[in-house]
Amino acid sequence: MILKVLRIFTIILSFFFLTGFVSVFSILGPGVTALTSGNLYKAGAQFIINQSIEKETGKDSLTLIKEEINKNLIKEEINKKISLNEDLRQLVEKRIKITRQKLENQNLQKLVKKRIMVTRSKLNLNNITQ
Repeated sequence: MILKVLRIFTIILSFFFLTGFVSVFSILGPGVTALTSGNLYKAGAQFIINQSIEKETGKDSLTLIKEEINKNLIKEEINKKISLNEDLRQLVEKRIKITRQKLENQNLQKLVKKRIMVTRSKLNLNNITQ
């Protein structure tokens, strides 16, 4: 007798899992809640909420939550990339400013040396050393 019930239960269980019949989980979840907590109102509310989510979106609550989490992760990755690009841009701009300043200083030193040479040549001070 027990073997016959076990065999029937195995056939029914394999039917649910092997045929891709996933909406059994929308009934199984509230059933487990009702059995573990003893709160039928909570289980009924959970079942009604799951059914309304499925009716609204066409997806079960687990799939909907999974997709929302993926969307949030993608948004965070995009924000990180934007932040990284902004940091890189600021770093490059800073280095460009430093390089320009160094070039201006070099050009200024060259100009001063040239002016000194021109002034020495005009004053005929090339032969005098300090």
